[in-house]
Amino acid sequence: MLIIPVKEGENIERAIKKYKKKFDRTGVVRELRDRKEFTKPSITRRQQKIKAAYRQRMQSAEI
Repeated sequence: MLIIPVKEGENIERAIKKYKKKFDRTGVVRELRDRKEFTKPSITRRQQKIKAAYRQRMQSAEI
């Protein structure tokens, strides 16, 4: 359960924005989407390797 402390006289829009940000950081929606359908471990590893190679290319391009 997420608890968002709201100060006296604070705008409700700001409190909602804090709640949404905190909720996104928990990763609940992302986990639900991942669990929606099964992906084979080999495909997961392949995707991780592709992402790592992409990140490495981007870092080497910065230098």
